[in-house]
Amino acid sequence: MMKREFLEAMGVEVYQLRSRGSDEMEFEQVNASVEDSPQEAVLEAHIEIDEQKNQLPVADDAKNSFEVDFASLAELANGCTRCQLSRSRTQVVFGSGCETAELMFIGEGPGAQEDQEGLPFVGKAGRLLTSMIAALGFQRDDVYICNVVKCRPPNNRDPHSSEAVSCAPFLRRQIALVQPKVLVALGRVSAQLLLDTEVSLSSLRKQKHKYEDTGIDLVVTYHPAYLLRKPSEKAKSWEDLWYVRQLLEGTSAS
Repeated sequence: MMKREFLEAMGVEVYQLRSRGSDEMEFEQVNASVEDSPQEAVLEAHIEIDEQKNQLPVADDAKNSFEVDFASLAELANGCTRCQLSRSRTQVVFGSGCETAELMFIGEGPGAQEDQEGLPFVGKAGRLLTSMIAALGFQRDDVYICNVVKCRPPNNRDPHSSEAVSCAPFLRRQIALVQPKVLVALGRVSAQLLLDTEVSLSSLRKQKHKYEDTGIDLVVTYHPAYLLRKPSEKAKSWEDLWYVRQLLEGTSAS
């Protein structure tokens, strides 16, 4: 696929200036907090971390991962009370897609619509991610999609580090079960949590990382919600996805 076709598949206007029209509505800024009720902030303020030992099996100390199959892992996640996010969720957003995919996308956490539907990346951001996947030559069902945390943080705030740690055994097991060739971290929060770093997203882009000690390649790019707010950055995202494609094809020099 040529660069022009790749960009067009992602909805990027190429080599042509346009006047503002109705088709630009797709790129209106996403205000994820519009649907939030003001009670959520109050709820979060009054949530206390449950100190009672829950019924989940203890994760393997060496791997910090649940040694179970996909069905059992999803069942464990649905009953999880390991952190305070379980108190305010509507439902767990475990993940979706091909469980043997060579390509895996990881966001930060579910939003309001994901919390309602129980699926990751739905709505405008989800549609853009689907376009990004198509630009790589895949259908959405060909890849695996999930988030660092499986329950929606109130008011769509960033996940706390303690919440990411609580969810880590689920994510590690998902990655171990899927065994992707390439992981794509969507956005700063996901990238920093997966790579255990505070380095900026701009510094993490345009290079190949390794996920922990697995040997799995990891590439960092922008979150679809950010691209909806700043469509001018889609060209940079194309560069990241083109690099992903090179890694999948084994044609990357680095």
